[in-house]
Amino acid sequence: MDYNFKAGRVPLLVSMPHVGTDLPDDVAARLAPCALARADTDWHLAELYAFAEEMGASMLSARWSRYLIDLNRPPEDTNLYPGQDTTGLCPVDTFGKERLYRAGMEPGEAEVAQRLARYWHPYHAQLRAELDRLLALHGRVVLWDAHSIASRVPRFFEGRLPDLNFGTADGKSCSLQLEGAMIQAANAQDRFSFIFNGRFKGGHITRRYGDPAAGVHAIQLEMCQCLYMDEAPPFAYRPEVAAQVQPLLRHLLETALEWVRR
Repeated sequence: MDYNFKAGRVPLLVSMPHVGTDLPDDVAARLAPCALARADTDWHLAELYAFAEEMGASMLSARWSRYLIDLNRPPEDTNLYPGQDTTGLCPVDTFGKERLYRAGMEPGEAEVAQRLARYWHPYHAQLRAELDRLLALHGRVVLWDAHSIASRVPRFFEGRLPDLNFGTADGKSCSLQLEGAMIQAANAQDRFSFIFNGRFKGGHITRRYGDPAAGVHAIQLEMCQCLYMDEAPPFAYRPEVAAQVQPLLRHLLETALEWVRR
């Protein structure tokens, strides 16, 4: 299977498009040594969000590494942040601007098209199908697109990111009332910093599937990895640290679920 999926019983779908680490042998053989660490993975989110499955949420996560294809980029590979530096649909460099491929071994147009058909479309087909199933059952649904990133990535932003970076496509991917409920829930604590629609406004999944008028309310959360893991190799999960932020994550998801059930 090209992704991991478990259907839930409540109107909440948690998507994790960047947790995958697998690479096909023919692609792995062409990659530069720096790629082996898979440093740009959204590590350990399945463990971090294990409580969501207990809540009854549907869970969808990637098997394949974003170095193969980025499931949160549009298939046309347009820049989601015009004028800003980003990595592409089939990345050729890391967040640290190291070349991913050995010289002359980058994928061409035909290979990119093949990867789209083979790896990108199945994930999105499952995501769409589950949203439709939950809509048919409940009338409305929350799509929570879960991400994480190192707290400092100079290529993309200056200094340190806020702990929690919410994206709602500038208020277009979910109801403003739901966004307000999320802000209120985040404001109820003072341990973790947060921002809405700052450096991260939501990737392709949030923007493509978020459709409040049709009952789909999409929110992306890009959180700093230091909140639950070591940001240096081997990128170990730190359950005692994760336990400090998990109650807030659970509260946020419960707040979203309560709102969408009204």
